[in-house]
Amino acid sequence: MLLRSVELVDFRNYAALDLQVAPGVTVLVGSNGQGKTNLLEAIAYLATLASFRGASDDVLIRSGADAAVIRAEATRDRRDLLIETEIRRMGRNRTLVNRQLLRRTSDLLGALRVSVFAPDDLELVKGSPGLRRRFVDDLAVALDAGLDARRSEVDRILRQRNALLKQVRGRLDDDAATTLEVWDTKFATAGEALGRMRSDLVARLLPFLAGAYAELAGGSRAASMRYAPTWAAPGLAAALRTARADDLRRGVTTVGPHRDEIDLGLGGEPARTHASQGEQRTFALALRLAGHRLVTDVTGSAPILLLDDVFSELDAARRAALLATLPAGQTLLTTAADVPAGTNPDLVLRVERGTVLA
Repeated sequence: MLLRSVELVDFRNYAALDLQVAPGVTVLVGSNGQGKTNLLEAIAYLATLASFRGASDDVLIRSGADAAVIRAEATRDRRDLLIETEIRRMGRNRTLVNRQLLRRTSDLLGALRVSVFAPDDLELVKGSPGLRRRFVDDLAVALDAGLDARRSEVDRILRQRNALLKQVRGRLDDDAATTLEVWDTKFATAGEALGRMRSDLVARLLPFLAGAYAELAGGSRAASMRYAPTWAAPGLAAALRTARADDLRRGVTTVGPHRDEIDLGLGGEPARTHASQGEQRTFALALRLAGHRLVTDVTGSAPILLLDDVFSELDAARRAALLATLPAGQTLLTTAADVPAGTNPDLVLRVERGTVLA
């Protein structure tokens, strides 16, 4: 995978940008608030049609404009790839791949692969379980775009089941009970399939995670990752029957893959509560690096690596360790300070107020 150029029109603080990207390491230097992260966000948006910062589409459009455009030329498997998307304030967004209109977002997944490292990744370790579930699910989809349909199916059934639970307000008549049984059956089938997908992904990722953390932290404590949903032993259908009274009382589904935890451990203890912030940040980097390596191993092609100001949060030893362990391939990194020692960039660009200067 090789990104050749990026063009932006009215995206965030960029009125217009046409940038040629180096095949190796490109460093974007500039003070905070100038648009460095915005550029990485635009590139990553073309991979999933979503902001890695969790921003809504409306926020991505420059103030005063009606739409934003992101266009990128890349090479994948020795074939040219052109991805263009228009983000609109009014009406539906429009995306084209090699001039062909994209009908479904799922059809785009896997066309352009990126790995994003950002300061907010610390929340993967210390934040809510939903962030860890999303990390695992997104990584599974990066390996097999068809798995996105499995995740979407669980979400759809869950919405329907929750709507019914709210509607009956704790009181089931015969018709509602029959309908609930239907949704339970569908949810159990789809939810267990999603659980198997997660279990498989965690098992494949674990050796990469353990290796990456050892490289970054010097092997001080072993990193681990475990997915063991509470409903696994009885099966989701049985767990739903057990939880039915509570579900009816609360008007929401209380058990299932949407509530699963993915346990991250360090030296046999929970990383969320028994690791220092430095260790947690290193763990988060190891997770991202492990995911990058797994995708590279499975697909045979390294994703484009996007490093958003990650070096400022690390001490000198961990900065050096991260640079030493970065995989070969194309990398774009941002920094508000000097170019990190040992980076050896092919291209250094300065970003000032939505303008990129050589």
